[in-house]
Amino acid sequence: MRFDRRACRAIAALAACSLVLPPPATVAVVSAQAQTAPKPAAPTAQKPAAPATQKPAAGTAQKPAPATTTSSGTAAAPVDGTWPRIYDLPSGGTMLMYQPQVASWDNWKHMVAFSAVSHRATGTDKPALGTVKLEADTEVALTERLVSFAKMKVVEANFPTLNKDQIGEVAGVVEKVIPTDDRVIALDRVLANVDKSGIIPKNVEGIKADPPAIFFSKTPAVIVNLDGEPIWSPIKDNDLKFAVNTNWDLFQHVPSNTYYLRNNANWFKAPDAVKGPWAPAGTLPDSFKKLPPDENWNDVRANLPGKPVALSAMPKVFTSQQPAELILVTGEPKYAPVQGTGLQWVSNTESDVFRLGTTGAIYYLVAGRWFSAPDFTGPWTFATPTLPADFKKIPMEHPRSRVLASVPGTDAAAEAVLLAQIPQTARVNKKEVKAPDVAFQGDPDFKPIEPTTVQRAVNTDKDVFKVGDLFYMCYQGVWFTGKTATGPWEVASSVPEQIYKIPVSSPSYHVTYVTVEENNDEWVTFAAAAGYTGMMVAWGCTVWGSGWYYPPYWGYGGYYPYYYGHFPTYGYSAWYNPWTGAYGRSAGVYGPYGGAGVGARYNPRTGTYARGAAAYGPYGARGVAQAYNPRTGTYASTRQGSNVYGSWGSTAVQRGDDWAKTNRYTNRQTGATTRTIRTDEGSAVTRQGAGGGRVAAGDGGNVYAGKDGNVYRKQDGAWQKYDNGGWSNTDKQPSGERATTRQSTPTDRTTADRAADRSTVDQLNRDSAARSEGAQRTRDYGNYRGGSGMSGTGSYRGGGGARAGGGGGRRR
Repeated sequence: MRFDRRACRAIAALAACSLVLPPPATVAVVSAQAQTAPKPAAPTAQKPAAPATQKPAAGTAQKPAPATTTSSGTAAAPVDGTWPRIYDLPSGGTMLMYQPQVASWDNWKHMVAFSAVSHRATGTDKPALGTVKLEADTEVALTERLVSFAKMKVVEANFPTLNKDQIGEVAGVVEKVIPTDDRVIALDRVLANVDKSGIIPKNVEGIKADPPAIFFSKTPAVIVNLDGEPIWSPIKDNDLKFAVNTNWDLFQHVPSNTYYLRNNANWFKAPDAVKGPWAPAGTLPDSFKKLPPDENWNDVRANLPGKPVALSAMPKVFTSQQPAELILVTGEPKYAPVQGTGLQWVSNTESDVFRLGTTGAIYYLVAGRWFSAPDFTGPWTFATPTLPADFKKIPMEHPRSRVLASVPGTDAAAEAVLLAQIPQTARVNKKEVKAPDVAFQGDPDFKPIEPTTVQRAVNTDKDVFKVGDLFYMCYQGVWFTGKTATGPWEVASSVPEQIYKIPVSSPSYHVTYVTVEENNDEWVTFAAAAGYTGMMVAWGCTVWGSGWYYPPYWGYGGYYPYYYGHFPTYGYSAWYNPWTGAYGRSAGVYGPYGGAGVGARYNPRTGTYARGAAAYGPYGARGVAQAYNPRTGTYASTRQGSNVYGSWGSTAVQRGDDWAKTNRYTNRQTGATTRTIRTDEGSAVTRQGAGGGRVAAGDGGNVYAGKDGNVYRKQDGAWQKYDNGGWSNTDKQPSGERATTRQSTPTDRTTADRAADRSTVDQLNRDSAARSEGAQRTRDYGNYRGGSGMSGTGSYRGGGGARAGGGGGRRR
């Protein structure tokens, strides 16, 4: 019978078991033996058939690819476990939940889904099959690629063989077994279901797309990006100076006025730091042996005296005084046709480069922006709005399908926009959080931000603002306020509206993405959207950086120069990573310490610099290649990046995705996912719910909830409906065309029923394809996260070539 929530609120608890992760301690993957029933009958038979043992039938749309393995040879485990899931109930019965079919996900905060449910009471011969329609408030952990269902309710249930009281009883049992904090599902499963046409990009006004300087080479080369003219800092008790405004180890030997550049273990020299020409350095001056014995110079000292290199073997050195890019091709370009299009992929470069045919226009993607030129040497023009239609046809399996996220109008682009809109959040304790020290070069120097009434401090490395008579500081996703520019600071309960009018032309624009969500006497909840870390929406896509060049603030006020730089859009070879929903950047040919950007951090209190690996990030965070977030300087120990709030202590700053803090590993013998979470009870092979229920994952997943309230499966290419204890073919099968909706009349009832049937089949086909796609993506992400050797960052299906290391490693 059909059961509406308004008739009995107890049924709300039934939603819990459709959206749970194998529980937090340890979950073992087992077979569905507890739900054993007679085998499925032939399509026309009426014998009972238990969906618990049902395996995906032949002919299912978009059949999942075989499970891949990790580098250790074990099966890659889905981040959220497997579906369907079996729950042993306190009464001795069992409950089987099939993967929810997401119907809508409104603003990533509210979800409507359908799920097939199989319940077997103690002593019964066959299970009761039914469907539930549920609604849930959601939270997203982007780093873990998980979705949590914080609040959940069943708004409709349909169990033909159960009465209302029995449904309520089932709901009560499930409520005791399934803890609220276990209700999570893989983000990739949800994204596969979402209708991308409903995602409307909100383009940021003022984003620029002026082409950067783009160098090209068919022989080994490196690119040295300088933030303006070289700014030379002395080294105590040494006649060497080093450039503070590049990430490269670039030195000036004052006595000989010779310049030295380290490229991994090789050293080059030149008479001019910008113009070159560069040649092998040969024997280095003794001054290098006298570098201070501290961590600032660890990497340099480790490569002394360096390995000799012949002039014919050394790479070409390109130098730019504004952020520039390099397309490095290994030999002559190798063209690989892109299936189903007229495009050719240039396969022997790490850059994302395509061509129309082998002689047509070149298309180069960097920082989320497409540029085109008649040849590799330019001239380059912005091309995102005028991309040929063939770019939308690049297959997901292509080694560089990640570029689809930067092709307006594609599902991948819409999905990237959706992810960029999901903020990271944190609850901040007003009394316990301490603001960082704020040091200025001399007296605080504030400059107006036109056309607002806000002023920004230019002579500090912190984001400090003056609004009226008060001062505000945004630091690692938290706002502070004070009555003077030097503090004391306290956590801000609100932020002036004027700050959110700062235009994109200002280097402080990124702070407009940090907002106050909730506030009470003890706590403030902050939210930081992706724009805070450099990801912005423009031309219907997610791009890296504003496109503006923000000149540094620098000068000489003492023994050491002072220098405050801003992170640029270009000079990173920034590329979209489909597995993190964020941008990574290259090192290698772009230099050590995370690629282009700031190579040294100035401390105005001491007048000295921290540099190299010790200085990477605006706040001196250590992470080198692993560091992900250039704005916050946070550190990520795994490939998926880092959280804006990751550097704060967990007591005073409670991250909004703390629920997803788990350790995952793969059982080498069974390939089963095992999960460990810190709990009062510790870890165990099974988790006992309030009623003593055991949770384990089942196998199979070819059973679906129809929006008409019936349970369906696909067998031999045909949809079958579960009715009266058995499966039978439905009267209506796919017609090859999407059903249209028409208003029925009393005399047109047969036609209306037929349209409804076709609509249900269309829905089932979409859900079947989405389930297969979501399962594939979840497995692929498991491989990526598990370090399976998937080159992983090039394609939505893995592969595409790993980004080169060298020069300090690679940034992910």
